Amino acid sequence: MKTGQASKTAYSAARYRAAHQVLEQGSIFRDPLALRILGGDAEELLADAPRRGMRLFIAARHRFAEDHLAAAVGRGVRTAVVLGAGLDTFAYRNPHPALQVIEIDHPDTQVWKQQRLAEAGVSRPASLRYLGVDFERESLADRLDLDEPAFFLWLGVVPYLSAEGFAATLKRVADRPGNEVVFDYAQSPERMPAARRAALEERAARVAKIGEPWLTFFEPEEIAADLAGHGFGEIEDLGPSGLAARYFDRPDVPPETAGGHVLHARR
Repeated sequence: MKTGQASKTAYSAARYRAAHQVLEQGSIFRDPLALRILGGDAEELLADAPRRGMRLFIAARHRFAEDHLAAAVGRGVRTAVVLGAGLDTFAYRNPHPALQVIEIDHPDTQVWKQQRLAEAGVSRPASLRYLGVDFERESLADRLDLDEPAFFLWLGVVPYLSAEGFAATLKRVADRPGNEVVFDYAQSPERMPAARRAALEERAARVAKIGEPWLTFFEPEEIAADLAGHGFGEIEDLGPSGLAARYFDRPDVPPETAGGHVLHARR
């Protein structure tokens, strides 16, 4: 993203979440605030109907993340950290009374989000605090101080980070036993079947055109080894076929799917 401007991909992800509420009635992931925070109306989201694959991927990654978060709360985790929060609405519909939420994002995006929330009449809950961080220029370790295990929601961020930015943030996420994280990542288009490669390349070209290019790709075995090296002993990684089987009510992968992998890891 450009300094002084909110993230355009954050808006795009929010639009996909809202469109899922309209076009699939939130069948995978329910978010009653998705449309309100956009400030638009349901009719204009009908134009997103052809982008079903990416829409379902984004719905599935949120469902996957929030299911794992609920399980972590059941184990006693009391802090959730939303990295690169964008227009994510979890903190404003948080169903866990004892869970504190910290939203971390670029300060420009946070200002934009708070304006959106005010216009939508969505109030800031007492359980939420904001922390402005530029992940490429500031160390998360220097800004975030926690005294107990936390659950990190890191969605729609990793592909846009440099390898150095990803490594620095992962190091902070892994610094305490009991920490958990969910993030999504993209495989290199060169490793994809032809139909999925075309969709992925089209998506990558689109975000590059608006100034937010994908910078980092991983293969499943590579990211698993990296996480193990940071002390994560429990890893669940769902790729397109795993997501399709669990959430899309179909055993195959929609050919237009431009999403990637979503994984959960526990330290």
